[in-house]
Amino acid sequence: MAKNQKQIAISEFFEKNKHFLGFDSLQRSIITAVKEAVDNSLDACEEARILPDIRVKISKIDSKKDILELQTEDNGPGIPQKSIEKVFGQLLFGSRFHAIRQSRGQQGIGITGVVMYSQLTTGKPTHVLSKISNDDTAVSVNIGLDTRKNKAVKSDQTRIIWENDDLTRKEHGLRVTTRMKAKYQRGRQSVFQYLRMTSIVNPHADIMFTDPDGETYHWPRVTERLPSKVDAIKPHPHGIELGQLQRMCRESSDSRMTVFLRQNFSGVSMRAAKELCEAAELEITMKPKSLKPDDVRALLEAFQGEREVNGKAIKLLSPPTNCLSPIEEMLIKKGLSKTIDSKFVATMTRAPTVSHGNPFQVEVGLIFGEGMAADKHVEVLRFANRVPLMYQQGGCLLTKAIESVDWRQYGLEQAGVKGVPKGPAAILVHLASTNVQFTSEAKEALSDNEFVFEETRRAMLEMGRGLRKHLEKKKKMAKTR
Repeated sequence: MAKNQKQIAISEFFEKNKHFLGFDSLQRSIITAVKEAVDNSLDACEEARILPDIRVKISKIDSKKDILELQTEDNGPGIPQKSIEKVFGQLLFGSRFHAIRQSRGQQGIGITGVVMYSQLTTGKPTHVLSKISNDDTAVSVNIGLDTRKNKAVKSDQTRIIWENDDLTRKEHGLRVTTRMKAKYQRGRQSVFQYLRMTSIVNPHADIMFTDPDGETYHWPRVTERLPSKVDAIKPHPHGIELGQLQRMCRESSDSRMTVFLRQNFSGVSMRAAKELCEAAELEITMKPKSLKPDDVRALLEAFQGEREVNGKAIKLLSPPTNCLSPIEEMLIKKGLSKTIDSKFVATMTRAPTVSHGNPFQVEVGLIFGEGMAADKHVEVLRFANRVPLMYQQGGCLLTKAIESVDWRQYGLEQAGVKGVPKGPAAILVHLASTNVQFTSEAKEALSDNEFVFEETRRAMLEMGRGLRKHLEKKKKMAKTR
């Protein structure tokens, strides 16, 4: 039996289990591909402090065989020639996987998954055109993926002059063109809806979309202000797991435990470092590398408050929250108002807080008006780190928080005491976090977390009170006429 066993490359695994990446149906595949490309463009532009201009175009290539072509283009910094192969042709390659800060993509799977799905369903490589500001010409190259080696296969690489539609030279940016087996659909779960939602929570972006019928939709930017730049932070002891702590100790070159604890973790003062060592029965002069498995376990127990000093758990500072970049109330209001016509908009950005050592922040918005159907459920707009969540609404923590509120006392209809309310309204919920916990690898819904649930519920109650005041005022005005 041992003779028949062999190691499988991560890319080969995902090739056989593409549903993990969101490519489990023809309708969903095109949305996933757009999502990965647009997320990358927004992140790249923001990191380079460039206001994003994003163009998305979908064309029908073969209707009988369900072959679509997706082209996305941005004005971001571009990708240097030597990095293109790894960015597009190697799973788990990325700059954000180990960084503890808010970002759209963290697994390093995204765009390479699109290249892989495209190759799997059409046999065609993905074409990449990239221009960085320091170069006079752009790199033009076709990228495929060797799934057994988790390595890019490039072809037809050349350098060309990249011109805009007005024949001026492109200063910097990226264009990705790929063909795949997919079906374009309209409605709630569509590319149009994904981009519409993206424009709401990214009011600094200018987004243009051309659908397969040649119809063009434009969501202009409503602010020139880029999201605040986020800093990477060190892990907090409350969010560490045993295996991670073992690896950190093993790889450490620090000469003392106090130095190791203060330099590698957030929230640990010198006092706390000494007390953690005391609780774990470790000498402060010990080298982290010399710790035995039982020592590491004892240190973790001290982190988690299971070991105490003088009958008390060690007090640790909260992690810094400069790793988060909320949208902020005024910009949520502008984002909602540009896509939904309404008379009343209320928004709230809660103060940052911490769950299991991970900073997070909840933002909500409620828009109410005649332009929406009064006899249908309110539109629920869910987001995590500015990315729309399109699927599994019922199984998402954010939806559960909305359903837990008795909306009848705030002027909306609701069957029973719980459930998504009915009325001419839309409810927006955004979770900004360094560690968003999803229910699956496809990142479609948030898993249960009592701290996030409670923060979201409190914000919803505040929104409800604002809506009730608005409706009461409206009734009074109607009576005085």
